[in-house]
Amino acid sequence: MASTDIVYEQVHFRHDPKWSVRLRSAEGGGLLFCVACAIEMMETEEMPSVRKCFALSSISGFLKSSAEALRELFRQDHRVTLHFITTLLGMLQTQEDPVTVEKVDQVLVQLLLEFHNELPFHFVLDEVHKQLSGQLSGKRLLPTFSFLGNLVKTVPNVAHSFITQYGPLLDHLCSALAYPDEALKTSVVHVWLQLMQMSGDAGAQYLPIATRDRLCTLLLQTFSNASSAQLIKNCAGLLWQLVKYEEAVSVLMSSSGGPLMCDADEDVLTNNSPSLIQDQEQQPTDHSLLPLLLKKLLLSGDESLQVTSAKCIAAILVHSPSQYCALCIKADLPGFLFDRLASSSSEMLLWSIYSCLVLLTEEPLFFSQCHSVYGIESLVRSLKEALQLSNLEAPKQGFLLLTEILERQPPGVHLFPSASGFVAVSEAVKAGVSSSCLLVAAQAVKAATALFRLNHQSRPVQYQQLEELVEAISSRFPELILTSPSLRRSMGNKRSSDSSSQTFRSKGFLLQALICFQAACRLAEECASEPALMKNPFTAPYKHSGAQDSLESVCQCLLRCCDSVWIPAVLRTCDGPPSAQILESLYSILCSQFVLLPSLMPQFAKKLVSSGFYRLAVEHKALLCSGNRNPNLNPACCGFLQKLSMCLLFQSDPPCGSSHDFDEVETLLQCSLPALRCHLSDWPSLLCEYQEPRAVQYCLVMMLYLALKQGDRLLPDQAVFSSVVVLLQSVQEQGDCVLPRSVLRSALYLLAVTQDRSPSLDGAHLNYVSKALSSCQSFASLYSHHPALLHFIWRYPELAQKYGALVLELWLAKKSQTGARQDTQSDVNTESQTQQQKQNQEPDWETSELLALMEKHPNVMLTLLDMVVGGQAPVAEHVLHVLKVLLLGQREFATDLCTSLRPALLQALQRISVDNVANGPGQGHAAAAVSVLLSNRGLMDQLQTVVSSSSTPSPPPPSCAPLALLCCSHLLLSSLITLQRVHSTQVHKSIIWSLDTAVHRLFCQKRNTDNLLLVSYLRMLQALLDADLASPVVCLSTGPGLVGPRPLAPEDGALYPLGSTGAQCLLITLSGLLMQKHELLLRTSVNCLNSLLGFLKRKNPDLAKQAVCQPWSQFLLYCNFSSGEKCLLHPALLRLITLLLQYGSTAVLWEPDLLHVIDTVERSGIKELNHEAARALRSLLAQVQSSVPLPAEDHKLRVRKLLESLGPQTSAESCSVSSVLNVGDVSLCMSEFSLKTP
Repeated sequence: MASTDIVYEQVHFRHDPKWSVRLRSAEGGGLLFCVACAIEMMETEEMPSVRKCFALSSISGFLKSSAEALRELFRQDHRVTLHFITTLLGMLQTQEDPVTVEKVDQVLVQLLLEFHNELPFHFVLDEVHKQLSGQLSGKRLLPTFSFLGNLVKTVPNVAHSFITQYGPLLDHLCSALAYPDEALKTSVVHVWLQLMQMSGDAGAQYLPIATRDRLCTLLLQTFSNASSAQLIKNCAGLLWQLVKYEEAVSVLMSSSGGPLMCDADEDVLTNNSPSLIQDQEQQPTDHSLLPLLLKKLLLSGDESLQVTSAKCIAAILVHSPSQYCALCIKADLPGFLFDRLASSSSEMLLWSIYSCLVLLTEEPLFFSQCHSVYGIESLVRSLKEALQLSNLEAPKQGFLLLTEILERQPPGVHLFPSASGFVAVSEAVKAGVSSSCLLVAAQAVKAATALFRLNHQSRPVQYQQLEELVEAISSRFPELILTSPSLRRSMGNKRSSDSSSQTFRSKGFLLQALICFQAACRLAEECASEPALMKNPFTAPYKHSGAQDSLESVCQCLLRCCDSVWIPAVLRTCDGPPSAQILESLYSILCSQFVLLPSLMPQFAKKLVSSGFYRLAVEHKALLCSGNRNPNLNPACCGFLQKLSMCLLFQSDPPCGSSHDFDEVETLLQCSLPALRCHLSDWPSLLCEYQEPRAVQYCLVMMLYLALKQGDRLLPDQAVFSSVVVLLQSVQEQGDCVLPRSVLRSALYLLAVTQDRSPSLDGAHLNYVSKALSSCQSFASLYSHHPALLHFIWRYPELAQKYGALVLELWLAKKSQTGARQDTQSDVNTESQTQQQKQNQEPDWETSELLALMEKHPNVMLTLLDMVVGGQAPVAEHVLHVLKVLLLGQREFATDLCTSLRPALLQALQRISVDNVANGPGQGHAAAAVSVLLSNRGLMDQLQTVVSSSSTPSPPPPSCAPLALLCCSHLLLSSLITLQRVHSTQVHKSIIWSLDTAVHRLFCQKRNTDNLLLVSYLRMLQALLDADLASPVVCLSTGPGLVGPRPLAPEDGALYPLGSTGAQCLLITLSGLLMQKHELLLRTSVNCLNSLLGFLKRKNPDLAKQAVCQPWSQFLLYCNFSSGEKCLLHPALLRLITLLLQYGSTAVLWEPDLLHVIDTVERSGIKELNHEAARALRSLLAQVQSSVPLPAEDHKLRVRKLLESLGPQTSAESCSVSSVLNVGDVSLCMSEFSLKTP
C-alpha cells in the first residue's frame, strides 16, 4: 500500500472494503481512500497533526476532483456521513494546530456544499449549538465561529434558515460579542455580517426583535472598543447591513453606547441570557454614539472604511431625514464629509459623500450652522476632480449636491461674497455642462439654474461668467436628438430602443436647459431693476457701453441664443407630441425678451410672427390647455401672445390710436386670452356666433390683424372676410355699444387685405360696414398704410364718397413723412442727379399704387386734383409728383381714361397755378410747381394737342376738344404764362398758338361761342398782353389779317404780332362784350381791356390814347349809365371809367358822368358797397383827383370825403377772393377773375 493512500494501516484490515475506494486526487494519480480509516485517524489523539492535515488535504482534493465517487461512497450509510461530520466539528474545538483547524473548516464547508441536497445542514447547526451551549472557553469557540461564517457564506439557504429557525443560536452569537477577545469578536461579527449579506434584502427583518435590538447595541459597544483593523472593518460592514433597515437604525441612533458589560471571569458564555445587556438603558438621542463612530471611520486612512461610513450615513438619513439629520449635523458630520471631499479622488467615496450631503441639506440646521459656506469650496474642487473620473455617477451626484445647496441656501447668507468664489463655481458648472454624459450635463444645468439667483451673485455681478454659462449650455443643443423615434425609423434608423433612450435624455436636457434660461432671464430682469447691479463699478466708464461684463451684453446673449438656438430646438420637438413643460418654459423665456431688450423687440416680434408663432401658441393652447389641463402652460402662452401683440401694436405705422387705446387693447387681451382654447379652424364659427361679452371675438380680430400685417395668414382670406362682416352685422343688429377703435381699425384692415379673394359686399353688408366706420369720429384713427385699404374704399362708391378723399389724403401724408426722411438721408445724392436721371427713375411704390388705383378707379384723379388746391403743401407736392409720373408716360393708360381725366387734370393744374400767383412769387411751392409743369413734355404735348384742335377759324372740326378741356387748357396756359414770367422758370417746350384765329373767333364768332370759352380766350389774351405777346411758354403765330401785308407798316411792326388791325378788332370785341350781363365775361373783358391798353401804351402811347377816344367808349358809357343805379356801382363799370380816365379818354366828363356816380354813391351809402366795389370806387376817385379838373371847391371836398370814408374798408386782405366757382364741368378760382386795380 502506497504511503499516500488515505488509510489507517493499524486498523484498516478491520474495515469493510465497501468503505474503500480508489480515487483520483486533484494532483493526478489514483489513491486509496477509506472512510472508516479517515474517521479513526481524526478521532485518534495520538495521530500526528501532520498526518491528519495531510488526510484532510487529500479529502479536500477528492471533493474537488471526484465528488461523485465520494457521494456514492457516503450514500451507503447516512449514519457514517453524519458521524464523519460530527467528528470534524469536534476537531474544531479540540485541535490546537491552526493549520489542521483550517483544513477541518475547509473540508466541512466542502462536504456541506457538495451534499447540501442530501445532508441536512440543520444537523450541523444543531451540533454547533450544542458546542456553544457546553462549558467551553471562548478561545475554543473561535474555530466554530469561523466555520459558521464560512458555512453561511458558501452554502446556499443556510443564512435564511439560520436567522428564521435558530433563535437560541443567534443569542449565542450576540453573547459572544460581549467577550473581550477581539479575535473572537472579529469572527462573530463576521458570522453576523455573512448572515446579513446572504439572507437577502429582508434578512434583518426576519430577526427576532429582541435579538435585532440586542445585536445593534452590542455592535455599537464592540465597534466603539475595537482596535484591530479587521474587527473595525467587519463592524463597519455589519453596520452597513443593519442601517438598511429602519427599525435597526432607530435602535442604533438611540443608543448612547454605554460601557461594555462583561464578567470578571474569562468564560462569559456560561451566562448567555439577555441579562448581559438588561441594564443598558437607552440614552437621549442627542448623545448618540453612532455618528461619532461614523466620524471615526471618516478620519481613518482606509478608503473602504470611509466609503462604508458615508454609505451608512446616507442609509440612516434616507429612513428619516427629519429625525436624524439634526443629530448628524450636531455631530459635525457635514464638516468631516466636506473634508473628505477635499482630499479624495475615489469615485465610490465621492459618490457616497455627495449622497450623504444631499440628504443633510434637507435640514435647515445644515445652513444655519454655515456648513454650506464652509464646504462650498471643497465641493467645487471635488467636482473638478470628479469630472476627470471614468464613472460619471459621481459628478452627477456632485452636481445634485451643488444644486441642493444653491436652492436651499438662505438668501441672507451669501455663498460667494467674492468674485473669485463665483467664478470658481461657474467654471465647475461649465465643465459639467460640457460633460460627455448628457445626464451629468443635465444635472449641471440644474445647478446653473440655481446659480442664476440674485442672492448667489457676487458684488460686482460677474456678467461675463453668466453669459459664458448660457453659451455653454446652448452649445449642447445641436447634438440633441429631439425628433420622434417613429420619424427616425421612417428615415431608416433601426436602433429604436437606443434611439428612444437618446431622445428621452435629450428632451430631458432640453427641458432643464430651458428652465435654466428662464432663470437667467429672471435674473437679468432683477438686475435691471436695481441700478447698482446693472454695471460693474470697477469697469471704466468708457467701457460700459457694449462691454462683455455688462448686463446689456448678457441680455443680448440671451436674445441671440433664443433666436438662433432655443427656438429651433423646441420647434424640432414639435415634430412629435409637444411637451407642455418645454413649451411653458419657451413661452416664458420669450415673454422675458420683451422686457429685457425692448429696443430690439420690434424686429424680433416681426420675425416671430412671420415664423408662425401666433399659430403655434394658439394651437398649443388648444391642444394642451383645453379642459383646464396644464394650468401653467396657459398663462405662459397668454403672456407671450399679449406681449407680442402689444409690441406689434406699438410699432404699427401709423401708431394705432392713443394711450387709452393701447390700455384698452391690453386689458382686452389680458381678459380674453385665458379663455381662448380653441383651434384656429374653430375661429370662423366663433366670430360668427352671437355671444356676450364679445371680448373673445374682439381678441380674435386683433390677433388676425396683427398676424396678417406681418404676412401670417392664420385663416383663409375668404373665411376672414366673411367672418368680420358677420361680426360687424351682429354687433349692430344686437344693439351693442360701438366697437373699440382698435378693433374697428383691425376689422377694416382685414376686410381690405382679404377682399381680393372674397366676393364683393352686397348692399346690406356694405351698409353694415359703412355704419361701423361712421361710428368712429376720426377716420384717421382707423387708417392703415396699406394699398389694399385704398382699393377697398374706392371699390365701393358709397365708401368712396365718404372716405375716398380722406384715405387719399392720409396716404399722401404718410408718403410725405416717408419722403421727408428719405430726402434728409440722401440730400447729397439728390443734388448730384441730373434732371434726366430723376425722370428715368422708377416711381416709388406709394406712387405706383396710386397710379394703379387710378387705372382701376378714374374718379380718384378728380379727388386728387381737388386736394391739390385745398390740401396742405406737402400733400399737394406729392399729388404733383403723381401727376408728373402720369404725364411723363412712365405708365401706359387707356385712351378712355386719358379722355376722362384730361379736363379735370388741366383744370386742376390751372387752379394750382392761379392759386400760386395769388400767393405771391416768394413761395417755393409755387416755383416748384411751375418748374414741374413746364419741364413736363408730356403735359406740353397734351396742351398743344388740345389748343391745336380748335385752331381753325370756323366751324369747329369734329375732332375739336370738348369745351371743358379747351377751357381748362386756355386757363392753364394763361396761368403758366403769368407764373413763368414771375419766377423766370426755364421752358423746355413751347406751345404754338394762332393769335389771328383767336382774335377772329372773338371778333366774328362771339355770338356762337360759349361764354366760358370766351372767358378762357380773353384770360389767355390778357396773360399774353401782360407779357407783351412774347412769352417762352407760347409761340404766337399771326397772319395778314392782323398785321397786314409785308413789308409791315410802322404801326403794325410796333404792335407785332397783333398789329393795328388786330388791336382795333380786339377793342371792338371788348366793347361789345362789356355790354353783356354775364358776370365772368364782364370781369374778364375789363381785365383784358386793361392789359390791351397797357400793351398799346408801352408800344405806342398815341395809339393807346386814340383807342380810348373812339366813339365806342362814349356809347358804352351811355348804355351802362342808363341801366340803373345798381349797374352804375358795379365794380367792372367803375373800373372801366377809371381806365378811360387813366388813358385820357374824352368820353368821360365831370358832369354829368362822374357827378352822377358820386351822387349815386352818396345816396346809397358807402356801407352798401361790397369790398371789390369799394376798391374800384377808391381807384376811380383817386384817378379823378389826379387827372380831372373839378369846377368847384365843394366838388373837391365831396371827392375827398368819399375817399376818407373808403379808406378803412378797402384793405387788400379784406378784399381778397379765394372761393371756387363751378361752371358746368369747369371749376374756376375767383381770385383769378378779380378786377385789377392799381
